[in-house]
Amino acid sequence: MTRPLAVIIGAGVAGLAAAWWLDRAGWRSLIVERSSSLREKGYMLGLSGLGFETAGRMGLHDALDACSYAIDENVYKDSAGRELLRLRYRDFIRDLPFMAVRRSDLVRVLFEALPETASVRFETIVSGFQDCGDHVSVTLSNGETIKADLLIGADGFRSKTRQQLFGPDDACLAPLGYSFAVYDVDAPRSFESDFLSYAEPGHLAEYYVLHDGQLAAMHVWRNEMAEAERGEAGFEQLARVCRKSHPEVRAILERAETTGAAPMIDTLTMVELPEWSKGRVLLLGDAAHCLTLVSGQGAGMALASAEMLGNALTTSPDLASAIEKHEAALRPIIIRLQARSRKMASVFIPRGKFAFHLRNAVMRHMPRAWLGRYFTSAIKAEIALARTDGKA
Repeated sequence: MTRPLAVIIGAGVAGLAAAWWLDRAGWRSLIVERSSSLREKGYMLGLSGLGFETAGRMGLHDALDACSYAIDENVYKDSAGRELLRLRYRDFIRDLPFMAVRRSDLVRVLFEALPETASVRFETIVSGFQDCGDHVSVTLSNGETIKADLLIGADGFRSKTRQQLFGPDDACLAPLGYSFAVYDVDAPRSFESDFLSYAEPGHLAEYYVLHDGQLAAMHVWRNEMAEAERGEAGFEQLARVCRKSHPEVRAILERAETTGAAPMIDTLTMVELPEWSKGRVLLLGDAAHCLTLVSGQGAGMALASAEMLGNALTTSPDLASAIEKHEAALRPIIIRLQARSRKMASVFIPRGKFAFHLRNAVMRHMPRAWLGRYFTSAIKAEIALARTDGKA
């Protein structure tokens, strides 16, 4: 018997994980990716909770551990170089399993784990699709038309699939008031820790030491007019943001520009939709419910939602029931995470000096046990909620 076919748009975390779990459910997949290869760079992420458990059930822990980073603590300094505080990761996650990896490494590991039932076409886009009731007709950029049983839009926060499915994004985007930029730079390491942050009112610059000696840089800054400034040149925008930052921040930025680094700049914006599917077309991952890096769970939930979809397809009598079951299991968790992101965003990077110093003082003197209980109880609650809905 021929396996049903899913066309998946996007070879990121959600798309690749979906192909893996669809195979377990008896499906085959065609992944189409606009780029000529997998993304080679990306910010550091913490894999814990539901995402960590899903990666384990996929047998990926050893491969991820081999490319993971041992980040014991984050040292925060101000724009004058004075140490503000040190935050140890174990103070937050306590006894929960945790792994720090680059998003690009997670994508590579997922790609290498793809089953034989999944194929990937690079430099290909879906130019159009039509739900025909008993199938979805998918037209590719080379003119080929594919008769698929399911179309999955896993094409990220700026999803074209979502726009084709639900119309303009105005009603579903929820900006948090920040922009961010990430880039790698071949800069000499001048600090002792593996994870250093320079914090100032309205701006945070973070640096991770990579395995090859390079630095992975990330900037996050308050920016209520972020959408209006999307056309501004990358380094021009970053130079403006960093004009009052510590000299090392400005030196690393200048080094990045002179060595040809290419910053990726976007806004921290959540996606809020009342539904994630129509007929035989389903959105997955950031395309459906972007959580932003404030949540710390975006990639993990992309993994977990792919598993939920695979389980729903395995246990449901038909596709419509499976899609309904997938959303019913996932939506309560996403609602919790997005609510948490809104709360954390309000104090993530204080704009004014008073709020900045007050936040630092509170963080410096707050008992670490309180922080640990807050974060671990939230993660455990999401795991329990997923299990209640029959995921594991």
